[in-house]
Amino acid sequence: MSTRFPFTAVVGMDDLRLALLLNAVSPAVGGVLVRGEKGTAKSTAVRALAELLPEVAVVAGCRFSCDPASPDPGCPDGPHAEGGAQARPARMVELPVGASEDRLVGALDIEKALAEGVKAFEPGLLAAAHRGILYVDEVNLLSDHLIDHLLDAAAMGASHVEREGVSVRHAARFLLVGTMNPEEGELRPQLLDRFGLTVEVAASRDPRERVEVVRRRLAFEDDPAGFAARWAGEEAALRERIVAARELLPKVVLGDTALLRIAATCAAFEVDGMRADIVMARTATALAAWAGRDEVTGDDVRQAALLALPHRRRRNPFDAPGLDEDKLDETLEQFEDDGHDDEPDPDPDGPGPDGGGGPDGGGGPDGGGGLDGGGGVPPQAGDGDAPEAGDVPEEAPSPAQAPAPQGGGGERAAVKAAEPFRTRMLSVPGVGDGAAGRRSRARTEHGRTTGATRPRGALTKLHLAATVRAAAPHQRARGRSGAGLVVRRDDLRQAVREGREGNLVLFVVDASGSMAARKRMGAVKGAVLSLLLDAYQRRDKVGLVTFRGRGAELALPPTSSVDAAAARLEELPTGGRTPLSAGLLRARDVLRVERLRDPSRRPLLVVVTDGRATGGGPDPVGLAARAARLHAADGTAAVVVDCEAGPVRLGLAGDLARNLGGTAVTLDELRADAIAGLVREAQVNRSVRRAA
Repeated sequence: MSTRFPFTAVVGMDDLRLALLLNAVSPAVGGVLVRGEKGTAKSTAVRALAELLPEVAVVAGCRFSCDPASPDPGCPDGPHAEGGAQARPARMVELPVGASEDRLVGALDIEKALAEGVKAFEPGLLAAAHRGILYVDEVNLLSDHLIDHLLDAAAMGASHVEREGVSVRHAARFLLVGTMNPEEGELRPQLLDRFGLTVEVAASRDPRERVEVVRRRLAFEDDPAGFAARWAGEEAALRERIVAARELLPKVVLGDTALLRIAATCAAFEVDGMRADIVMARTATALAAWAGRDEVTGDDVRQAALLALPHRRRRNPFDAPGLDEDKLDETLEQFEDDGHDDEPDPDPDGPGPDGGGGPDGGGGPDGGGGLDGGGGVPPQAGDGDAPEAGDVPEEAPSPAQAPAPQGGGGERAAVKAAEPFRTRMLSVPGVGDGAAGRRSRARTEHGRTTGATRPRGALTKLHLAATVRAAAPHQRARGRSGAGLVVRRDDLRQAVREGREGNLVLFVVDASGSMAARKRMGAVKGAVLSLLLDAYQRRDKVGLVTFRGRGAELALPPTSSVDAAAARLEELPTGGRTPLSAGLLRARDVLRVERLRDPSRRPLLVVVTDGRATGGGPDPVGLAARAARLHAADGTAAVVVDCEAGPVRLGLAGDLARNLGGTAVTLDELRADAIAGLVREAQVNRSVRRAA
C-alpha cells in the first residue's frame, strides 16, 4: 500500500484544509470544490484527508457498506442478519474523468437477467464510496451522463440501475470532493450547487514558503515512510481532534441571531434557493465544534459565508467567484445579540486549522499560506470604453475595390462588449459521433433509440425487441422446453441512440479598422460573447482567431474554458488593415491540428466580419475567396456573422459565406428573439390572409 503525503505536512492552504476538516467533522456540510491553477497540490491535500477519517463500522461481507446499526432494508446483498459487524478504514474512491457509466453505477449481467431471471449485479464506484469520500479530479471535465448520475445520487442518497425491467437500488451517501482548473472550463450550475463549500487555491508568492514546499516534497519522495513517521504525532493529534469535534457537534447551539445573520447574508447576495442557508448553518455549527465551542458566533457565520457562498452567486460563466467582504461585514453588523457573537477572535493571526507546529519548522502543519499558497480570487481587469475621436465615417466603396476605412491605421484601445443576448441555434449538419453535448445531432449513449446493432465490446444499452427477434428463430434448435427464452451472447443487440454532441466552435474575428467604425466593435464583441455563452451551455470547446493589420493570431487555442475566451475577447484591440485570407488560413491550420487530436469532435467555423479584405497580398479579395474554398473542400461547417452596417451594403459577407459553403446571418438575425419575432409576424400575416 503506497504511503500518502501527510495532511499536517501540507504547507499553508488554510482555507482548503479548513474546508476539508469541516467536512470530516460534519459530512452533512456537503463536500468541497477546490478551484485552482495547475500544480497547487489540490489532489495531494484531498488524498491526505482520507487517512484522518475515523474507521467505519460495516456489515461483514456486505459489498455496499451497510451500517450494522441500521442496515439498508433494500440492500442487494440483504437481508442482513444481526451481528457480524466489522470496522474498516474510511474509503476514498476516485472517479476517473474517462470512466464509463457502468463503472460508476455498476453493471448488470443482461444475459443472465434475460435467460435466468437472476439479478447478477456488480457494484460500481458509487457503492464503493458509500459512507466515505468520492473524489473527482478535474471534475469540470466529467461527461454529462456521469454528472447526471452524481446529481441523482447526491440528491437522493441512493443509486438506481434500470435495465429493461431489471432494477437494482442501493444506498450511496458520500462526501463529494472535486478539484478543477478553471482554465479548462466551468462546471454545470446544477453540479456546482451540490458542493457544500468551495475554496480557491493559488501558488504562494512568498519565496520562503515555496522553499519549504520544495523541501518537504523532496524529503517525502526520498523516503515516504520515514517522512510520514516524522509527522505521525501531528496526524494522530489531528485525528483525535476530529473525533472530539464530532462528539461535540450535536451539542452546539445555533441561536436565532446566528440564523438571522445566515438568512440575511444569503438574501443580500441573492443566492438561488435555500440550499445556501442550510449549508451555511451546518458549516457554522461545524466551525464552532471544531473550535471546541458549544455555541455559534458571528465569526463562525462570517467564515461559513466565505466558504459556502462564492460559487452560488455566479449568474454566468463570465462572473468571477468570490464575495464582497465589505458588503458581508455590513450585512452581519445589522444584527445584535447577547454579546456572544461579537467576541473577537483571541488570536486572529494564530495557527491554522490543524493546530500545533510541525517538526520541520518554517510553515509547519499550522502555518498559514498554502502548500503552494493560499487561495484568493484574482482581481478583475477594469472595463474601459475605447476613444472614438479617431473614428472615420463609413462610406460605401465600389464592390471591386472594397477598401476598409483605416482611421489612420493605428491600433485602438479595446472597447467594452455590449450586453450579451440569447442567440439562435447554430449547428453542424449531419450526424456525428462526438462527445455528448447540446448542439448538433450525434450518435450517443443517451437519447432516443433509432435502431439496433451488434455490440462492439461490452453491451451497454440493450435493444430488447431486437434481441428477442434475433433469438426467437433458434429456440427449437436450442432445445427450449419451458417458458423462458434461451438467449445466447450472439443474440444480444446494442441500442443505437441519437442525441446531441458538443462541437469545436472556432471564432474568427475581424479586428481591423473597418470594424471600429461607428462603435461597431462593441456590438460585435457583444455578439461573440453571446455565442460564447451559448457554447458554454451546449458543452462546446471554443477557440479564438483574430486578424488585423499584417496578419492573424491564435488568441486562444481550443479549450473548454469559455471564460478564458471571453477575457481574451475583452482585451482585443482594433485597427489596421483587413487580412481576411490570413485569418481563414490560420483557422484552417488550427482545425487541421484539432482533427488529429480529437477526430470525433466536429468543428463549426464562425467568422465575424463585414466581408471586406484589404490586406494579405496583391489581390486580397481573391485570396480570401480561395482560402474560404479550402474550408469548403475540407467539409467544415461555417457561419458568417455579417457585421456590415449603414444604409448601403455591399453583401461581401454573403459572398464569403457562399465560398465557405455555409450561411450568413446579420447581427440582428443572430438574436433568438428576432427569429421568434419573424415567426410571430408570419403567423399574424397568415391569420390576416385567412380572415380576408
